Amino acid sequence: MAIQWFPGHMNKARNEIKEIMPQMDVIIEVLDARIPYSSENPMVSQLRGDKPVIKIMNKADLADPELTKQWMEYFERESGVKALAFGHDKANEVQRINALCKKLAPHKVGQDKQLKAMIMGIPNVGKSTLINTLAGRIVAKTGNEPAVTKAQQRIKLEDGIMLYDTPGMLWPKVENENSGYRLAATGAIRDTAINYEEVASYTAEYLLTAYPELLKLRYKLDELPDCDWTFIEMAGRKRGCVKGGNQVDTHKMSEILINELRDAVIGRITMETPEMRESEEQMVAELRAQAEAKKAAREEEKRQRRARARKNRR
Repeated sequence: MAIQWFPGHMNKARNEIKEIMPQMDVIIEVLDARIPYSSENPMVSQLRGDKPVIKIMNKADLADPELTKQWMEYFERESGVKALAFGHDKANEVQRINALCKKLAPHKVGQDKQLKAMIMGIPNVGKSTLINTLAGRIVAKTGNEPAVTKAQQRIKLEDGIMLYDTPGMLWPKVENENSGYRLAATGAIRDTAINYEEVASYTAEYLLTAYPELLKLRYKLDELPDCDWTFIEMAGRKRGCVKGGNQVDTHKMSEILINELRDAVIGRITMETPEMRESEEQMVAELRAQAEAKKAAREEEKRQRRARARKNRR
């Protein structure tokens, strides 16, 4: 599922971030703990350079706790990276962010000094809610849909920290098809831009392998099929999603599956592992190399045609 959804305000924000990035001391990147790889914006790595980064595994109360632990350890293997996990109740936890910012930028700690931290994240990862908790007041608009924040703002925190908020940004093209499906399943992309049945099919295929017992329990199935679409039809009948001619309303069941995944009604689920990231990045690199090779071949063919045309004119 190739995703190209890059509203104008996101492109504007990217340019503004690039301009002020050199002034920042610490970067705070908010991730969705259910999809830590797919919610990690590659533009953040490109723009931040070697600046220290705190990766916030948000919505950890919806994710598989064992995999959240694995992801945090995985991220912290990289130099200058620290990881924290937050669930719904952040009030007693967020001061850890301030403390970690000061630890990562000790040269900006002290009287008459101001530490500048930029908070970034893709749409609908809970960035605005986290900011409001950090600030102790409502300073960022929240909403259960992507792309609520449209412009940058500065928020003064305690301990001499100035927080720079940025709009949630996807990158211009999601090359990894798997990431496209996961972003759609967890709500990072507007529902009007996705095909529910395609996303539900992908989601069911993964859950049948990774979380079969949770599916059995939630949809009251004694046995699970091998096929994702057969599962959707079986679960649809159990839920009464039947239309004329005794046919399963697969669109309705697809909506139920996706919404129950998002709300963690099925259970605490993480849709990717560090090992999946490694293999999928290799796959994307190979696809990119193939595309570059085809482009080079086309350019060479054009060059040869121009050379032949010049020769024939002589």
